[in-house]
Amino acid sequence: MRRQNYKLIVFLWPLSPLLAQERSVEKLALEADLLWLIVGAYLVFVMQPGFAFVEAGFTRAKNAVSILMKNISDFMVGSLVFYLIGFSLMFGPHLVKDFGIGFPQVGSSLLESDAKPDAFKYGFFFFQLVFAATAATIVSGAMAERTRFYAYLIFSAISTGIIYPIFGSLAWSNLFSSENVGFLAKLGFTDFAGSTVVHSVGGWMGLAGAMVVGPRHGKYTPQGVQPILGHNLSLSVLGMFLLWFGWFGFNPASTATIREGSFAIVAVTTNIAAAAGGLAAMAIAWILFRRPDASMVINGVLAGLVAITAPCYNVNIEGAILIGLIAGVLVVFGVILFDTLRIDDPVGAISVHGLAGAWGTLAVGLFADPRFGDGKAGLFYGGGFSLLGVQALGVLLAFVWAFGVAYVVFLLLKKTIGLRVEEHEELEGLDVSEHGNEAYATETYQ
Repeated sequence: MRRQNYKLIVFLWPLSPLLAQERSVEKLALEADLLWLIVGAYLVFVMQPGFAFVEAGFTRAKNAVSILMKNISDFMVGSLVFYLIGFSLMFGPHLVKDFGIGFPQVGSSLLESDAKPDAFKYGFFFFQLVFAATAATIVSGAMAERTRFYAYLIFSAISTGIIYPIFGSLAWSNLFSSENVGFLAKLGFTDFAGSTVVHSVGGWMGLAGAMVVGPRHGKYTPQGVQPILGHNLSLSVLGMFLLWFGWFGFNPASTATIREGSFAIVAVTTNIAAAAGGLAAMAIAWILFRRPDASMVINGVLAGLVAITAPCYNVNIEGAILIGLIAGVLVVFGVILFDTLRIDDPVGAISVHGLAGAWGTLAVGLFADPRFGDGKAGLFYGGGFSLLGVQALGVLLAFVWAFGVAYVVFLLLKKTIGLRVEEHEELEGLDVSEHGNEAYATETYQ
């Protein structure tokens, strides 16, 4: 050992406990961030029963098992398919440089280094998995009560493995390499937790499915729209509150860190937009229908949550209120619009996730306050039209990609294995015809 190196070690020796302590504090901080990310993923997982209950309550009793099975299957299928291909398409090394689509490979190749698992990458994978499953689950509600189960399973795998992750790779930053960032992200597209990446993509896939499969028997007649009421709004309200609760993982945990406490700000903007959305939908329904319609209030709350998902990190409380209010108005008129177009959406998923998601993403370009988040400024805060233009581009590309690909896939399923159940099966109910049981048994067997 050289003499000068020896002197340096002697000089630093008294500082070694402090250096070790600094390293241990940093390690503890990283592990706390990982814990927060995993807790957030657990909360997002709670959204799965939330979607199941909302959709089951909004549909008829004879189809309750059917909709529950589709929601269960979304997560089972999605877990495997996202690991096998979706995760690498979204976050792997790019096939096309400077564009954004990853090279397809099994997820473990990204999660392990020299055959040693990386806990932080595993945590990131799990967090992204529950988001992917959310996008797939949205489709089941828009196509409820008339879609074949096995055809839906095939589409669920395609949506989680291909449609969702490819757009996500264009829009979101890459954990594994600062070079492998999608072109929308490089342009400055901002969708903090997925108003477009998750919700609009899911909503536009649902729109394609609803159009291809067609409306439920008896929904539209020469006399006009015939209401088909859900069988249990208590279930739907429970589902709404589970989703509201789970959204505190969806948005605040997307900070991926507890440092500086920004997750607390995100929690407040998320909650207040949900409340504003529900109140706005209630007011509009009261004016239009002379009643404060409970189903519209449920969807108004969810629309507020969907809309604030993109701007939650970048807006102040007043901005969040306005975003939620407009989302609540949009969802009511959206439901009316799609019924006018004879696009049958039993749960209002297209309006809640497609329209409100697009609105929330555009709202970043209007209401982003430079005092919040990463300092971006929207149009109303002196930022000009540049950010709004990038947001509009992202919204448009999401629609073209998700709707276009889903429409083709659904058409292929319709022409090959069949997408829709037979009329007698639909009238009998999918619970009996497809699953051989009932949510509410009508006979007691000894």
